[in-house]
Amino acid sequence: MSEVAWRGVGALIRPGVLAFAGTIGGTERHAHHAVQIVIADAPVTVLDRAGAAHTGAEVVVPADTEHRIESGGATGIVVFLDPDSVAGRAAGRRAITAGWSAGPPLREPIRPVTLTADFVDGLLATLTSATAGEIVDRHPCVAAAVAALPAMVARGPVRPGEVAAAVGLSPSRLTHLFTAQVGLPLRRYILWLRLMNAVHGAQAGQDLTTIAHAAGFADSAHLTRTCREIFGLPPSALTSAVTWDFGTEDSRIVQARKRVRQPR
Repeated sequence: MSEVAWRGVGALIRPGVLAFAGTIGGTERHAHHAVQIVIADAPVTVLDRAGAAHTGAEVVVPADTEHRIESGGATGIVVFLDPDSVAGRAAGRRAITAGWSAGPPLREPIRPVTLTADFVDGLLATLTSATAGEIVDRHPCVAAAVAALPAMVARGPVRPGEVAAAVGLSPSRLTHLFTAQVGLPLRRYILWLRLMNAVHGAQAGQDLTTIAHAAGFADSAHLTRTCREIFGLPPSALTSAVTWDFGTEDSRIVQARKRVRQPR
């Protein structure tokens, strides 16, 4: 395993996306539910469950796939995508069909590390280019749900039925529209907002138990288990002294939406 230690300089979290910039170190063998993309200024090597090496300046690891980073790099970005999101599904298909370290480049080599919303938006736009033409303006009730959810989640646990009632749609109708127009299922979107709140709490210096309860988790163990399941990382790895960007929109995809009328 690489002797290089992980060291973060910047991070971004938004529903469906966690990105980390800095020095990429080695890891033990693990699996997590997110699709993982590693983009570095020099080739990195990731070993799969069978021990086969995947080496390149870009490596995409499918969700729920056992792997370990054998050799990292001094400058790079690691992006975790929810596998139920549009971008996550596209990245997962790419890894399976083209190979973990094959296919056309997603982004230009990184020199130096610059983790910005524009970088992440560009990555997502590349992944979703095949479906970008299908993106449409959001139904007013979906837009209202997106606007209301941060405050609802901050008050405590939120059920999809409560969101549907708040915006005046049936739960089934809202769930269908939300997934189609936001690109992430409603339940998953709520979970990501809770994780964002947990990171906010950590940045404010709160202890793990306080953070977990404020973010709607049963206890610190529940928060830790959720972080490990999704990212393969404990909460402590997400609370390093780095500059965080709590973005909530993919601006390039928003700008690419077609202007069409939506059914009421």
